[in-house]
Amino acid sequence: MSGEPKVSVYIAARNCAKYVEAAIESVLRQSMPDWELLVYDDKSTDATPKVLDLYRGDPRIRIFRTNGKGLPGVCNLACGEARGRYLIRLDGDDVFEENILLVLSNYLDSNSDVALVFPDYYLIDAQGDFISLGRTPRLFERNHATDLPPNGACTMIRRDVLLECGGYREDLGAQDGFDLWTKLRGAHRSANVNLPLFYYRRHGDNLTNDHGRIFYARREIKREMAREAMRGQGPYLAVIPCRRNYDFAQDLWNERINGHTLLDIAIKTCAGTEIYDQIIVSCDNPEAEETVRRHADPRLRFHLRDPRDTIRSRSVAHTLDAIARIYDPEGRGVTTLNYIHTPFVGTQTLEESVFTLVLNGADSSYGVEKVISPVFRRNAHGFEMLNPRREFASDFDTVYIESCAFVTARSRLFATGALSGPSVVNFLIPGDESFIINSQRALEMARVIYKDKGAGQ
Repeated sequence: MSGEPKVSVYIAARNCAKYVEAAIESVLRQSMPDWELLVYDDKSTDATPKVLDLYRGDPRIRIFRTNGKGLPGVCNLACGEARGRYLIRLDGDDVFEENILLVLSNYLDSNSDVALVFPDYYLIDAQGDFISLGRTPRLFERNHATDLPPNGACTMIRRDVLLECGGYREDLGAQDGFDLWTKLRGAHRSANVNLPLFYYRRHGDNLTNDHGRIFYARREIKREMAREAMRGQGPYLAVIPCRRNYDFAQDLWNERINGHTLLDIAIKTCAGTEIYDQIIVSCDNPEAEETVRRHADPRLRFHLRDPRDTIRSRSVAHTLDAIARIYDPEGRGVTTLNYIHTPFVGTQTLEESVFTLVLNGADSSYGVEKVISPVFRRNAHGFEMLNPRREFASDFDTVYIESCAFVTARSRLFATGALSGPSVVNFLIPGDESFIINSQRALEMARVIYKDKGAGQ
């Protein structure tokens, strides 16, 4: 191959002997010949090295052995070693469609303002059988969301832009494209093409399938990106509303779980982060102020709530508006509403609700869960399923349910009686944090769960 290749493809392979041959062969079949392939065997203990040895004679392929660098580390090594103008990662268990390099590189050639481009994909199982088509609506046309990054693999990026933004972070222990997405979106445009150009294999041993690590890595990325955006803004308020009546038990805030009142737990959750300037407990029972006084945090305040604002048919926005008039009179800040009914909500989740809102410039931020079970609504002909399993589906076909555990919103909204503005963003939260105490039975269950989790010790 004369001169420098246009595209550098790299494969991060660890213990994927039964798949990596198909991955490499899919590069060799590309309709565009102007490429190089870098393959990193990251301390495999299976037959992966033997499979890679079959390709050492091809001058377009360079094979490296690394000592357990992990995916982010391999990505950075490839970025430094690559000679191509454009860079794209192929996981060792995935497969390119034969035109992916041609289509994506031509797109970048034709759109000099775009730094990153990604395609749709086919989802396949461990045996390579078709499951569904993963489709993302066109950015800036139907899809204006900024909180949904593309699949980290099979995304083509200009190598100089990747070097300019410092490559991939290696301190998070996971890499799924979210880090790069957040780095690029402020200064560079991204785009997508609605053609399925790779086969994404879903199986139990995926290199990027550690959802827990990815989940917490995303949280850390949001934290660091948002802190810069939060400087000089605010105030940031946390409000814990409670009441004497109208719950299944009077003064529910004073019910105990493992020796702690529900109000104590909510206060501790809010006080666990320094991002809030004030933490306000609002209750129509003055006795709740005694609970507030037991906590040493200087940011804690007690607000005597109007009993008329505690009835079930009245929006909590009235209480929040009264608080905002005191602590954020200009309406420039952000308020997180944390309910006593959801004692398993974590401090990091409350933080993420603020970070997600700030990073996306949104009006409101909610925690949600994906709905896996079928959901129906009635139409003129009977019941219609809202979330049918489809072979051809996009991100917009997924159905979510609000956790009802908390909400973060711009304080200016409360004067209108609303908790949500025109721009609403969501983020996934762990399912157990959505547990709601709305009955005596749920309270007893919460006591058992809380004890088992060892919380409050």
